[in-house]
Amino acid sequence: MSEEDLQVLIDVPRSDLAEELAQSETKVQVLQDTLQQVLDRREEGRQSRQLLELYLQALKTEDSILSKVAEPEAAPRKEMDVVDTGTSSTDTSATTALSDQVLAALKEKPAPELCLDSQDLELVLKADAAALASALGWDKQKAGALQSACDQELSKRLQQVQTLHSLRSTSKGKKTLPWGDWPSAKRKK
Repeated sequence: MSEEDLQVLIDVPRSDLAEELAQSETKVQVLQDTLQQVLDRREEGRQSRQLLELYLQALKTEDSILSKVAEPEAAPRKEMDVVDTGTSSTDTSATTALSDQVLAALKEKPAPELCLDSQDLELVLKADAAALASALGWDKQKAGALQSACDQELSKRLQQVQTLHSLRSTSKGKKTLPWGDWPSAKRKK
C-alpha cells in the first residue's frame, strides 16, 4: 500500500473502521498502531538512506580534496592559459592564470562556484579582481561578488571535510552501526 493509503487508514476514526471491517475496536487499534509503525519504519529507512548518501558524498569530497593536496606541484593537474586583460603587455597585474574551461564556466553557469572544483575556486580567489572582471567582460563589482561566492563555497567544502573527520573520529572503535538501537526497530509483542 502507498503511504497515502496507510495514512488514510490510520486517520479514519476507530469506530468507523471497526464497523466497516466488522472487527472490534481493540483489533482496529492494533491494526492502526501497526500501520503507523510501518509508516515510521519507511520514514526512518528514507532518513537512513539520506544520511548514508550525505556520508558517502562527504567521503568523496574529502578524498577529492586530499588527493589534490597530495598532488605534487611540479605536475599540474590542468593546462593553464594566461589571460590578458587587454590593457598593455607591460601591465604586470593584467594577467591571471585561469584555464579557458574555468573562464567558460564562470561566464555561462548561473552559479559557477558550484561547478568548479576546490583547486579552481582557489585560483579564482587568488586572481586580481580587475583582471578577472576584464577577462570575463564584467564590471569589477560583479567579479568581486563572484570571488565572494567562491570563497563561501570553498569554506563550506572545508567545513564538510572537518565534519567528516569529526564523524570518523567519533565512530572509531565502534564495530557496528547502532541501527538496532533505534526505537522503531524494537518490535512490540
